[in-house]
Amino acid sequence: MFTILTGAQFGDEGKGKVIDLLAENYDVIVRFQGGDNAGHTVVVGGKTYKLHLVPSGAIFGRRLLIGPGVVLNPRVLWNEIQSLESEGIKVDLGIDPKTTIIMPYHIELDSLREKARTEKIGTTNRGIGFAYVDKVAREEVQMGDLTDPALLEAKLKEIAPGKEKAILDMGGDPTVVRYAPYIDEYLEIGKKLKSRIADVSREINIAILEEKSVLAEGAQGAFLDVIHGTQKFVTSSFTIAGSACANLGVGPVMVDNVVGVIKAYITRVGEGPMPTELVDSLGEQMREKGGEYGTTTGRARRCGWFDAVLGLKSVYLNSYTEMALTKLDVLTGINPIKICVGYDLDGDTLGYPPESTTDLARCKPIYEEVPGWTEDITEVKDYDDLPENARDYVEKLEDLLGVEISAVSVGPGREQTIFRDMDEE
Repeated sequence: MFTILTGAQFGDEGKGKVIDLLAENYDVIVRFQGGDNAGHTVVVGGKTYKLHLVPSGAIFGRRLLIGPGVVLNPRVLWNEIQSLESEGIKVDLGIDPKTTIIMPYHIELDSLREKARTEKIGTTNRGIGFAYVDKVAREEVQMGDLTDPALLEAKLKEIAPGKEKAILDMGGDPTVVRYAPYIDEYLEIGKKLKSRIADVSREINIAILEEKSVLAEGAQGAFLDVIHGTQKFVTSSFTIAGSACANLGVGPVMVDNVVGVIKAYITRVGEGPMPTELVDSLGEQMREKGGEYGTTTGRARRCGWFDAVLGLKSVYLNSYTEMALTKLDVLTGINPIKICVGYDLDGDTLGYPPESTTDLARCKPIYEEVPGWTEDITEVKDYDDLPENARDYVEKLEDLLGVEISAVSVGPGREQTIFRDMDEE
């Protein structure tokens, strides 16, 4: 069985717990895109793990893979592996040799470019975009190069002059490109990771043929996709479910399930249009109650009412077979609750978001109000025990999106997720 799991909104916040719960039922978990600009937080037994590159499922001893569609900062990965193993967690990780390496000069270029922008994008300054540029330009350092000093030296001899000139032209320090301590550090990490090199496409396909279960984990959400997201306020990779096949080297006919993760409200980190954003005390309440601060940057997330118009587009982009709804408990005590069911764009009513980011920024939300609930739901274990209004809210979202919500999260703990038996409803 091959399942793809992705975020359905602007980010993938809340995905960590969902995928970690699912991971118990899978043999292999693989990361298919992005880098350490995304993060997921997993809470197990009262202990919190913040991960950026190690795929979810590490705490269960599953086979973990990082595919060649990922851009990898070896420092971050090595630190995460050491942190987990210091807690007695064995990390069974394979890394594709074609995985692009984020070099120190990528981070320098990223920072310089963002500083020079008149209109900020809100980059995490992790070098993600410039690493992907080099992948497309065929000027990348790959994971396999870090395992052989001669290969890395040859790559840098070819690449370095252009990078040094680019950094100098942007007012930065070009010595970062060939700074010996950085290169030595990367080679040392490459030596330690050499035994973890794996042909990810081959391993996944064999696992599927052997009837093992594989879970593909995406980073970021649908509307940060470099093609289909809210340009230019997007990430640098393909975040929608279909990209998992291309990035991992698995044919689309192998896909059995596509799971989308959504919050009971909507959040966004950084700049870009967000029609239902709440810039008032209620938005602040959601932020504080939901702990809406970026795992990677610590930046406050913007919060707003659930946007079913964007949600419908996410369904179209990803073809979800089911969805998981997180942070329903954050809405407790809010009455009424609003759901965006349409947009007003210059007097025209839209049921689907416009393609133009500029037009989306001008859209005014059309809301439908539903009654809230006051009961504490954080200890609820069975869906039928949720307050009637909470169940009505969940089922309203299902109706609007046309996809079953198979899991509902009512708190940050792993035990605070309710799995619904859809066959009985």
